[in-house]
Amino acid sequence: MTVVNAPRMHIIETYFECCGFDHTFLQGGTSVYLWNLSRTFAARGHTVSIVTPAHGRLDDLRRRYEVEDLPYEDTYTLPVVLDPRVWDGFPEQVDLALRTTAHRIRLEGVDLYFLANEYLDRLPDTFYPPYSAKGRDLVFFKPLVFQVDSVRFLRGWFGDEKAVVHAHEPYYHYLLPAALRDDPTKLVVSNVQSNMPIDKRVYAPEVKRLFELLDVDVALPGPAPEPDVPAAVVQYQQLTHLHYTYPPDHVAIYELTADHADLVDFLSPGQLDFYAGFRDTPFETLFGRLPIADVVRRNAHKMFVGGCAISDRWLAWDPAEVDRAQVLGGLGLDPALPTFFHNARYAVHHKGQVELMQAVDRVLGEGLKANFVIRCISGNGIDDPYFHEVAARHPGRLHFEWERVEEARVFSFAAASDFALFPSKFEMDTFLIAQGEAMAVGAVPIATDQRGMEHFRHADGPGTTTGFAVNRSFAEDDELLTAALADRIRQAAALWSDDPGRYRELSERAAAVARVFTWDHCADLHLAAFTRLWQGRPATLSTELALRHGWFGLLADDRITPAAAIEHGDIAAYERCAPFDAEAAAGMFRAAWQRADFAACERVLERLPGAVPEQETARLRARARVLPDGRLEYRLPHAERVEVVSARRGSARALPEVRTLERTGPGVFAGEAPGADDRLLLTLSSGRVTWDEVRHG
Repeated sequence: MTVVNAPRMHIIETYFECCGFDHTFLQGGTSVYLWNLSRTFAARGHTVSIVTPAHGRLDDLRRRYEVEDLPYEDTYTLPVVLDPRVWDGFPEQVDLALRTTAHRIRLEGVDLYFLANEYLDRLPDTFYPPYSAKGRDLVFFKPLVFQVDSVRFLRGWFGDEKAVVHAHEPYYHYLLPAALRDDPTKLVVSNVQSNMPIDKRVYAPEVKRLFELLDVDVALPGPAPEPDVPAAVVQYQQLTHLHYTYPPDHVAIYELTADHADLVDFLSPGQLDFYAGFRDTPFETLFGRLPIADVVRRNAHKMFVGGCAISDRWLAWDPAEVDRAQVLGGLGLDPALPTFFHNARYAVHHKGQVELMQAVDRVLGEGLKANFVIRCISGNGIDDPYFHEVAARHPGRLHFEWERVEEARVFSFAAASDFALFPSKFEMDTFLIAQGEAMAVGAVPIATDQRGMEHFRHADGPGTTTGFAVNRSFAEDDELLTAALADRIRQAAALWSDDPGRYRELSERAAAVARVFTWDHCADLHLAAFTRLWQGRPATLSTELALRHGWFGLLADDRITPAAAIEHGDIAAYERCAPFDAEAAAGMFRAAWQRADFAACERVLERLPGAVPEQETARLRARARVLPDGRLEYRLPHAERVEVVSARRGSARALPEVRTLERTGPGVFAGEAPGADDRLLLTLSSGRVTWDEVRHG
């Protein structure tokens, strides 16, 4: 959908790294996204500016581009208030004397503005401060310096010019929406690029002092009350990579961005949905009791999907021109065998690469006749000896590499492959360009059923699926994921050999689905949202989103559906649209049982105890039994794994003890009974992960 009659707008993109126009500067995918989107905006006739640090690379830029030194100089002192618990031995506040200059390159209709000063010019090779700098080296605050500099530059250089300021990743712009909030000429769109923990927080006195420097009249939220959640549940979140607990003198960066931005932008519908409620994850229960959940609800009307895309060059190349025999033969593999491909940075917890290698080792060890091309990209090599051991065990079947190579080589690998493996974990992927690239050349995906990847439709039903899905994983070294991957690989290899017609159908569908994600389409989605904002039309809450997440308090009675109320086990919501009779009660009980929401089951029984057959209520009450020998027997037909989580003494950031109950039969688990403060973590066959408890006494 091309946006017609759109006003000509000035769009200012700002991020800590916007160097996608030059591969020698490239650090991460956000940079590629920004450059492709910016040049597409410019091609549509909009004025486009990019504001980013020079990262000490101005001399490099001058050798390849015409760099204009602008008449801009900003000399000031930046006060940074330090958290004494982190910055031991440092003063309470450090004052950074800065002199910031600005430099411009004009390229493909885009004006790129590079800011330079003593701090922004540090780390010219890596750009980003290492996490190890925290508490030790003030270079850790380089991104914070850029935040302040970008606000001052936007105010000083662009003045009263009307513009949409599109800022990326809340951690790198949490000061900016509040700083521009009272400027009617600057419309701020906050883009959530990664699924960083939504309640990630920063030291509030630091933010307060910088707001004073920037003349921002915004009161910071006070300390949040302790959530009414067991310590075991809180401590476990660190193992999910979804949440960490902070001291009360910290403020949530998503609150600062969502509350003060005009719109909040996401890369895919699934990413938006995931970030709105963390449904079916170990974090869902705790999230619903944190103040950040209220932040999401009150800003839900601002959320929209701007999308992401596959590179124009990748889509322009013809996979038919790739010589499969030459590519696979050149790697020492047999072109006559089904070939599986993985391409991602080396990030074992994010990309599910431990389980991937375990599954590959398993199926090849069983004698499966197949090839694997596994790329785990790392500038420092692969530090896990297991990866090298697996590669050494399967010569002629597994090609393993980690070097950065030309994009054309990666394209040839994908085009010569039949299946693409993307078992990403912890819901860290928000679009996953690499999966789309592989699918675009006909590789059938075998991928995790994550919300952020659902647009690739590998988890669809038989009539529309593009491939094979495995359940989401929120556990490290997850045997359930390994087993599921091995099973899907076996199924895929059999399909390729025994039903080539069905394989071709999936391959063609995968390519067709992936090729929809173009930068033109991404620009259309953004421009539709930007146009509404530019024209002053208010953002509205999606009824579908509110129903999906049970935000019934945000909806009028006539917008609530009985199905949504049943899905959330909400009797009060149901009664706003229909009488809560025995049929509704039985339906709500069964839906709650399937998602292991036993509190909702109990609420139904309290309200209409006779509506549910006795055998079903008995199954609910008898699911957990402490046997005479003191051991626990737990029965839940649709559970795949049951773990006991015990909190350790100490802070909320202490790691809990986790032990897995033995599976003694389908849906039956046994082991040492948990203590009164312990909790059970259930992984269901649907992939949902949720909590239960064993009542003592």
